[in-house]
Amino acid sequence: MSHAHKPLDQQVIVITGASSGIGLATARMAARAGARVVLSSRNGEALATIQEEIERAGGEAAHAVADVGRREDVQSIADKAVARFGGFDTWVNDAGVSIYGRLEQVSDEDHERLFQTNFWGVVYGSLVAAPHLRRRGGAIINLGSIASDLAIPLQGMYSASKHAIRGFSDALRMELEQDGAPVSVTLIKPAAIDTPFPQHAKNYTDREPKLPPPVYHPDEVAHAILHAAVHPQREIVVGGGGRAMTGFKSLAPETFDRLGAMMAGQQMRQEPPRDPEGALHRPGQDGQVRGDHPGYVRRTSTYTRASLHPLATGAVMAGVGLAAAALMKRRA
Repeated sequence: MSHAHKPLDQQVIVITGASSGIGLATARMAARAGARVVLSSRNGEALATIQEEIERAGGEAAHAVADVGRREDVQSIADKAVARFGGFDTWVNDAGVSIYGRLEQVSDEDHERLFQTNFWGVVYGSLVAAPHLRRRGGAIINLGSIASDLAIPLQGMYSASKHAIRGFSDALRMELEQDGAPVSVTLIKPAAIDTPFPQHAKNYTDREPKLPPPVYHPDEVAHAILHAAVHPQREIVVGGGGRAMTGFKSLAPETFDRLGAMMAGQQMRQEPPRDPEGALHRPGQDGQVRGDHPGYVRRTSTYTRASLHPLATGAVMAGVGLAAAALMKRRA
């Protein structure tokens, strides 16, 4: 991927899912770097507050209320970027939500709503952004997950949606490269990140969900996203722990599957659920980057920082392979 993009302080960056979590962290970091940002989510009140915060700090921002599961709403985000800033240079498809529950428990309606947001939101965002970026160059950045490479028990349809995002991103990248379009497509694959993700998920279980360790700070994902906006890479895994898990799964898939029960237990607290409905069908309690993970949160990932620099990637991958082999040996 040889495209060269503008420095951040010369870019207009569109971010969906910008009212909380990774999207909000990315918007704030981009604005501090001098980028102009276009924020989108379903929560207009939260977006207006975030825009005002950015502008008070000397940045430039606009917002568009949109449900990414509706193509006409996604088009309105692009229209806002063109009307306010004359266009955009990077489009970040971040909006997403999950469901905690066994696949047979979850209603068809909820499964469809999750896919409409997670998968079709990425599809609509990418296909709306691509024609504009073909003309001026730029980046499409899609938020996958380590669940793009492995399945997470109790989050089966979320895992399926992230697998689908990877397949779509790969196909889109191929078509753009075949046409010689000056557009990069990057898939970001975070491990567990301390955002309000568990609280925004719909919950079919009888316990409050939590993130399985190791857990990383949202700013580490924002850093990777903004790196890809300037220095494109095909895929970026955020969190060495997540990369070790995907490596383990590749080396010993059947053993990994048998560990599913343990993984399910790591996703649950002892107390009953606080908000079982979550934000699947309606906006959640937005405005917060961080969640309330009860354990240790890693501020940075040495693996991720090293992988952003190609000369270090070989050494990093060798280390990850050794870590995955050691983990498999311990589990066995």
